[in-house]
Amino acid sequence: MKKRLATLLSAVFHPLLVPSYLAGLLEMQQAAGKGRLWTVVLFTFVLPTGAALLLLRLGRIDSLEMPQRQQRAWPLGLAALSFGAGAGWLHWQGVAPALVVGLAGMAVAVLLTFLITLRWKISAHGVGMGGAAGLLLALQLQFGRPGLGGVLAVAGLAAAVGWARLELRAHTPAQVWAGLALGLSVALAAASY
Repeated sequence: MKKRLATLLSAVFHPLLVPSYLAGLLEMQQAAGKGRLWTVVLFTFVLPTGAALLLLRLGRIDSLEMPQRQQRAWPLGLAALSFGAGAGWLHWQGVAPALVVGLAGMAVAVLLTFLITLRWKISAHGVGMGGAAGLLLALQLQFGRPGLGGVLAVAGLAAAVGWARLELRAHTPAQVWAGLALGLSVALAAASY
């Protein structure tokens, strides 16, 4: 039962899905500008997932789960490029700064995850959830939304996803904590910009 829950949490809160959830939340709260959710989904989920599937087909990675640190470099590098391109596209479209800065911060977090992964296996799930918590905390402090309950809920989800990664033995506690700290710090730094 615990393993099934851990697998479910890891899948539902996959690092490539978290930006879409955040964009949806911002759009619901009218902080992102209507109709931008699909742009975020394209640049943070569809394109990186397509790149990973192509790498799998070419034999560059053995599995979409990429349990081996060495196989994470290409997918993370391509994801960082895609996230950055998405932030650039949204900026060019004149989208609300909260969404552009949030996506640019995510691009930086993915780029740092890529660089760290060259030497050490940091938790990308931790980076994604830490970043989500940091972005919502920054929005709460600056604009009074999404509400303290939303921030606390995401912090609880981040803890649950961290537990899931440990339960599945995908990471060590240090890798999960480092991922959460990286995501949180990059999100807060981006929001202060």
